[in-house]
Amino acid sequence: MFLINQQVIIMKMKHLFFYFFISLFATTAANAQIKQKIKNIITTEETSDSLITESNSLTDSLRGSDLQQAIDSMSLKLEFSQQKELELQMELEQIRFSMASADSLKRAKQKQRIDSLRATTPGYPVVVDKDTLYYLYTNRGGHAPSQRAKMNEDEILKLGKILTLRPDSLFIEHSDFVSDIMYGDQVILTFTDQDALWAGYDRETYTKNIQAKVITKLHDLKQQFGLWTMIKRVGLLVILIVAQFFLIRGTNWVFRRVRARIRLLQDSKLRPISFHDYEFLDTPKQVKLLIYGASLLRYVLIIIQLLITIPLLFSIFPQTENIAMNLLSYVWFPIRNIFWNIINYIPNLFTILIIYFAIRYTVRFVKYLASEVEEERLNISGFYSDWAQPTFQIIRFLLYAFMVAMVYPYLPGSESGIFQGVSVFVGLIVSLGSTSVIGNIMAGMVMTYMRPFQLGDRIRLDQTVGNVIEKTVFVTRIKTPKNEIVTVPNSFVMSSKTINYSASARNYGLIMHTEICVDFLVPWRKVHELMIEAALETDLVLPDPKPFVLETSLDPSYPIYQINVYIKEVDKQAGILANLLENIIDKFEQNGYDIATPDYVVNNLHHMNKKIDKE
Repeated sequence: MFLINQQVIIMKMKHLFFYFFISLFATTAANAQIKQKIKNIITTEETSDSLITESNSLTDSLRGSDLQQAIDSMSLKLEFSQQKELELQMELEQIRFSMASADSLKRAKQKQRIDSLRATTPGYPVVVDKDTLYYLYTNRGGHAPSQRAKMNEDEILKLGKILTLRPDSLFIEHSDFVSDIMYGDQVILTFTDQDALWAGYDRETYTKNIQAKVITKLHDLKQQFGLWTMIKRVGLLVILIVAQFFLIRGTNWVFRRVRARIRLLQDSKLRPISFHDYEFLDTPKQVKLLIYGASLLRYVLIIIQLLITIPLLFSIFPQTENIAMNLLSYVWFPIRNIFWNIINYIPNLFTILIIYFAIRYTVRFVKYLASEVEEERLNISGFYSDWAQPTFQIIRFLLYAFMVAMVYPYLPGSESGIFQGVSVFVGLIVSLGSTSVIGNIMAGMVMTYMRPFQLGDRIRLDQTVGNVIEKTVFVTRIKTPKNEIVTVPNSFVMSSKTINYSASARNYGLIMHTEICVDFLVPWRKVHELMIEAALETDLVLPDPKPFVLETSLDPSYPIYQINVYIKEVDKQAGILANLLENIIDKFEQNGYDIATPDYVVNNLHHMNKKIDKE
């Protein structure tokens, strides 16, 4: 409805302006006609002097009547045009009044709408140098209020940083739609009727208020960015640089004196530091260590000085103040974050400590039980004493693995994807690179509970014979009778045949045997008797069970007799065998019998045949 009325008013104005221009034209034409008539009359007077003199009375009357008629007709036309102009002016005033009424009505509606929106619509402040000058609520030129506020801030700051600034030279230019705050030929700020309505003023008053605030702020900025202030800041900059230079030189001088004092201490107060019989640190090493610590402290102090001085240098000038804050934040923010992270991590740290101490004392309790079982003060049915320590190691590993699993969620960064990815990567590398290691560990655990041998047992492993001197989760070490140390992986032990001589000796007595060849001429009963007597006279051969002899073979030339004896000391098997053979030889020689070998028997038969042939 408002738009229709406005269109009607505009059409009326067009018609009125048309009539106005016609009336002006008519008035102008009437005036021109009057002037032309008067000019014609005057010209007629000048050119007809003779006629005037001859007929004065007639001519004067005629001219007077004609002139009066022309004047009367022109006056009527002039009065008519003036009346039309007056009517047009009155109608124009009426249109202006109606338009002003429509604008005021429109402005009232806008104000009412703005008042209803003011409580819910946030304004965007124009903040210059931490000072809020005014607020913006409306869009203009395709820019949102927040963008306009930022642009206004930048313009005011840019103007305030001019060294030759004259803040009072700011002036306002009004137009039909906007008001501009100008500095020279540059538009600084622009405001509309909508901006003024949001502030509760008309546009002229609102713009004047903003101008006053901006001028006040520009005076403040001139104090900060003016030429005299810049000179003072440059002087302060030079003073700080010179002070820092002498401070660094002073620090270096002090530490040169400190190094000299440290070198003097080498011959006076420093003494070697020993641990038992090992000299951990002699005096020259102590001097080097102290000098290194002093140099490190010097560098730390210089860095701290620079971290303080450099931000101060940048903070002198407002243009570089942000750089100073950034440099300071590079040091302060990490320190602050570390400090607050430590404070926030304290509850998790207490949780980790409780879990750790609980697992630690549980491990101590299991170790106590293992030592009791190992020393056979605590007997558990079906559980051997040599199982105690391996079982303790397994339980300890499982307990600590359980502790790690419980502590893991409380570690800093455990929820980070990078931390988890690294953990998975490390686990994958360990699993791929430790296949044989894991196999040896599992074989060692199985061997522990299979009990194929114990420490000190004499065993045969593949082609290796010796005593077990060490068992670990990875390898088994064997010492041969020739004092050779053989290291065998547990996985190889599990896949090979193992003979345990010591286990048989402990339980039944190990049967050791050897074989000899005796001529058929010697009665077999006599051979048995001599061999058993020699065995019983051998040291470390058990009399019970009694030694026995077996015939293992009957060759065409000689029989083979095997003597079997029982022994307990398997570690001395080689010595016992040597002693047994010596006793057998002695017994046969004492009774006049020879112990044959294949070569001996063949040679002996050859000599006997030769002797028979001679005879």
